[in-house]
Amino acid sequence: MDQAPRVPGFDRQRPSAHELRRTLRTLLATGHPVVMPGCTDALGARLIEQAGFEVAYATGAGLANAQFGLPDIGLISQSEVADHLGRLTAAVDLPIIVDADTGYGGPIATMRTVTLFERAGAAGIQLEDQEMPKRCGHFDDHTLIPAEHMQAKIAAAAQARTDGDLVLIARTDARSAYGSIDEAIRRAKLYVGAGADVIFVEAPRTVDELRLVGQELTGVPLLVNVVEGGRTPQLSLTEYADLGFNLALFANFLMRAMHHAGRSALAHLAERGETIGYADRIATWEERQALFHLPEFTAAEAHFDRVDVDGRETR
Repeated sequence: MDQAPRVPGFDRQRPSAHELRRTLRTLLATGHPVVMPGCTDALGARLIEQAGFEVAYATGAGLANAQFGLPDIGLISQSEVADHLGRLTAAVDLPIIVDADTGYGGPIATMRTVTLFERAGAAGIQLEDQEMPKRCGHFDDHTLIPAEHMQAKIAAAAQARTDGDLVLIARTDARSAYGSIDEAIRRAKLYVGAGADVIFVEAPRTVDELRLVGQELTGVPLLVNVVEGGRTPQLSLTEYADLGFNLALFANFLMRAMHHAGRSALAHLAERGETIGYADRIATWEERQALFHLPEFTAAEAHFDRVDVDGRETR
């Protein structure tokens, strides 16, 4: 039988999960600043890939908001995130870092989380030092586990991964929980010693605090979480890089942009009862089908429709 036309996502030309993990590690090793948008579904992941970004982030807050209609207060389960992650990694050929919250329990639960998320194709897994149930890092009233307990979780996560290139990201919320950037830095150093590949100090309040994190953790890949309207100063990518951060996370920018655009579109429909007047502000039919590879699927269907089970052309 002749080779069928390529169907993106359904053939052997896709990079493997291991290759994507190597890609992520290479990006981190360069030291160059990388923008990482967050996605809540396969549509968002495809848009991130189409826009040319090198990494995507499976946002826990966005998953809770967009898929379940819930706030980010630790209500989504380990298995629900694993299932969702599998759909995202199947949709794109990008490394995806997944928000694994607290690991969903102690060290042994964290090991299972790593096993499930690694199997689902994660290139990186982010763990945080909050107690369960956790809360968004830009909310109030955080409670943290002892730093030594978080070290044990990181060590357990490192032991559980079967691919040594799976990237482990350790997040500390000590700046919010204790009002101390020094405690956040102290914990971050302990987490590096326990085996974290990347450090994520959540919610520094000032440029000086960002600078101090960069100075105290020189040589460690650092992630900054840029939350529009949140507590961390919004700077340019170059400014973050100059402060020592080489991974800039925009976890829910895309979801919030879609929220705004959708609200505007529905207001138009509610007011006017038609969509023709809005046509220049939505994706065209062709753009929509191209994003989901309808032409390639159609060509493959036509190919297989022409052959029988013995590989002979039937028409």
